[in-house]
Amino acid sequence: MPGASRPVGGPGLAQVRRVVSEIPGPRSRELLARQRGLVPAGVGAVLPVFVEAAGGGVIVDADGNSFIDFGSGIAVTTVGNSAPAVAERAAAQLRRFTHTCFLVSPYESYLDVCEKLNELAPIPGEKRTILVNSGAEAVENAVKIARAATGRPGIVVFDHGFHGRTLLTMSLTAKNKPYKQGFGPFAPEVHRAPMAYPYRWPGSPERCAEEAASALADLLDRQVGADNVAAVLIEPIQGEGGFIVPAPGFLGRVAEICRSRGILLIVDEIQAGIARTGRMFACEHEGIRPDLITTAKGLAGGLPLGAVTGRAELMDAVPAGGLGGTFSGSPVACEAALGVFDEIEAGDLLERAREIGDTMLEFLGGLSDRHPVIGDVRGRGAMIAVELVEQDGDRVPAPDLAARIAKRCHADGLLVLTAGSYGNVLRFLPPLSISDALLEEGLTVLGEAIAKETACAG
Repeated sequence: MPGASRPVGGPGLAQVRRVVSEIPGPRSRELLARQRGLVPAGVGAVLPVFVEAAGGGVIVDADGNSFIDFGSGIAVTTVGNSAPAVAERAAAQLRRFTHTCFLVSPYESYLDVCEKLNELAPIPGEKRTILVNSGAEAVENAVKIARAATGRPGIVVFDHGFHGRTLLTMSLTAKNKPYKQGFGPFAPEVHRAPMAYPYRWPGSPERCAEEAASALADLLDRQVGADNVAAVLIEPIQGEGGFIVPAPGFLGRVAEICRSRGILLIVDEIQAGIARTGRMFACEHEGIRPDLITTAKGLAGGLPLGAVTGRAELMDAVPAGGLGGTFSGSPVACEAALGVFDEIEAGDLLERAREIGDTMLEFLGGLSDRHPVIGDVRGRGAMIAVELVEQDGDRVPAPDLAARIAKRCHADGLLVLTAGSYGNVLRFLPPLSISDALLEEGLTVLGEAIAKETACAG
């Protein structure tokens, strides 16, 4: 019977790497065949196995394979899959009621989440928060709020940025395939500036922040007109773009440029926020105090929840009825989010993220010394990546090598993700609940995969 022998998930799951079949195994292949008849081809999977349980630092599939998790559901299960406080709070709420619609009959847990985000967000002055269903919805609402508050239409975004898959957020996203190809026309009044991407900056890396900031100022003043721009939207660490950490000082320059022109600064913390980088919000590493912050992914430990937090006078600029949605701020997701904050505090997970980052950066730095195909190692906390290039050292992206290394890791029981505008980045997002032993074992598997695929390429 389906599910009769499914393993128990959560932190009680055996924390081991185990490969007992080819990947995908026979049961997963059966389910993949079923999927092809039920789900559109446009819905793919990085690791095409069907999950039966997950927790701690592992994912177990339908064939009994246990993978070390370096993906966290794309930065969603930051505190761990089925983390105790998350599961317990959500389960208790399911027994009380599942839905009323906050716009019809509100409930206190929505207020509790807003209160916590208002308390934590590095935004000056009095704050307000709205809860939504996803990261894309959070970005859409942030843009609505910025336009309503300023009376201006323009939004400026950056090369390599990713903000979602809806019409507006596709328009804001930089990469064409697979996110935008064939889906136009796109939303108007979106303008794009160069990102201060040190590894690929065409000039001197030391001048990257200054030159990128000058390009942004020129775009605002000469091409668009600063008086036409409601907000500049930026990721403090670009996620899908390849975990690009902007050159030191760039985020501060962006904030100054916005402030001097009366333009709002929106920081997209959807992938980097909620303890992922060793701070609650990644923009805190640079001391940035934005006007609006968007969060999602890690906010509710696997349940769909997003948020916009911002200065009170901006958030209150939208008239009654202008914000909200049927499922926005689900009571079950709100309780899960409160569980996430419980886990972060009880487990000192900000410090844990920093420890994970230190371990990964040290290991990957040594790996890059031995393998010239690793052109760059970057990231903060438990949000780390390597950018792969061709052997000749001229920074030619190596997307095929990245895909082969990822596939070999999967076959050896390690889930890793690819990313980057050129498809040549391996990104690592281990849950903060992962043990040191599993983290180190996963890094060893990764190192062996890189060595083997580099030797094959040679």
